[in-house]
Amino acid sequence: MALEALIVLLIIGAVAGWLAGMIVKGYGFGLIGNIIVGIVGAAIASWLFPYLGIGLGSGIVRSIIHATIGAVILLFLIGLVRR
Repeated sequence: MALEALIVLLIIGAVAGWLAGMIVKGYGFGLIGNIIVGIVGAAIASWLFPYLGIGLGSGIVRSIIHATIGAVILLFLIGLVRR
């Protein structure tokens, strides 16, 4: 993986994790935690969306939207497990 791709991945993960933390109240994990939540959320969305036939946007905006939706799903599942 090129250095530029890694930097973009980390930035998208951080933005998506932060947005998901804002949407699902009470789940702030700090910068590193948000990056991890965003990256895992992107993996969830890239696995789930093709099965559902969902495709949104293109480019970096698409990546942020997909990662955010996946991160919201992840945080929702974490909230269910914590209860």
